[in-house]
Amino acid sequence: MLEIRPICENCEKSLAHDSNEAMICSFECTFCLSCVQEVLLGVCPNCGGEFSERPGRPEKLLNKYPVSKQRIYKPVDKETHIKKWNIK
Repeated sequence: MLEIRPICENCEKSLAHDSNEAMICSFECTFCLSCVQEVLLGVCPNCGGEFSERPGRPEKLLNKYPVSKQRIYKPVDKETHIKKWNIK
């Protein structure tokens, strides 16, 4: 089951459980759409993978399966990121 993390790892933008701006990689690294497009250039800084839109969790299941409270904040330096993953 997805953790549904509450913030963007790069800019700390709040990402609600039903946000259409939340993007995840296959390891559930979570970023906002703006950071994915403008800073990360579509490449996860942690694993080098691609991103997909994070699915939302239905309201009726939030009590039984609450979203994560884990706040991961690891700002990314764009130039270092580009070099690390050899992004063109």
